[in-house]
Amino acid sequence: MTAHTIGDTAVLTGRSLRHILRSPDTIITTAVTPIALMLLFVYVFSGAIDLGSAKGSYIDYMLPGILLITIASGIAYTAYRLFMDLQSGIFERFHSLPIARSGVLWAQVLTSLVANLVSVAIVIGVALIMGFRTGASVGAWLAVIGILVLFTLALTWLAVIAGLSAKTVDGASAFAYPLIFLPFISSAFVPTESMPGPVRWFAENQPVTSIVDTTRALFAGQPVGGDIWVALAWCVGILVVGYAVSMSLYRRKIS
Repeated sequence: MTAHTIGDTAVLTGRSLRHILRSPDTIITTAVTPIALMLLFVYVFSGAIDLGSAKGSYIDYMLPGILLITIASGIAYTAYRLFMDLQSGIFERFHSLPIARSGVLWAQVLTSLVANLVSVAIVIGVALIMGFRTGASVGAWLAVIGILVLFTLALTWLAVIAGLSAKTVDGASAFAYPLIFLPFISSAFVPTESMPGPVRWFAENQPVTSIVDTTRALFAGQPVGGDIWVALAWCVGILVVGYAVSMSLYRRKIS
């Protein structure tokens, strides 16, 4: 990425972030659902959930999954914003200017990253009020942030695919629903050992479980084992595929 492209991307990202600042309800809405789930599970369902050999409070156990749901909810707005920009014709106006064309797309991605990290910070703040405690070191916190950033980028490029290929505004954001549901069939809320055979197999071999288990171990100050490599492999794999497909669709749109 050249200095020209970086400069153009920074300007366009600033434009997108200003739109969010003028309408912060998207970030608030993104955080409301995960917070509501935390309240429901911690204060209503936690007494009926058996964590097996897992130690600590239930909110400590479930927070990693809630953070992934927060991100999955947030990237729906990325697809929505991209679709609306395409429909408004602003992309064509940008492309008529002497700016890097890839910067238009990267601005959407970086805006999604910033907005989602703000939503994650809000959710973590509420979790701390509700009793979440962690023995994570500074290095562990940095590792958690790194994983969440990578996960956000991976899902954002999937959102770009949806935004570029959707025919309606509802279709642009609806793709996120399965991603929001995925943590419920993982180790996010209950140990996978309690699940019936086929469900357990799916839960243990889908990307959310390895990411949740890695984040949970980092928060608890415990060894992460091989889960971190599985989590990174999933995130990088989804990111590479999403980026490749997005850029292919984008080139067709602007050609």
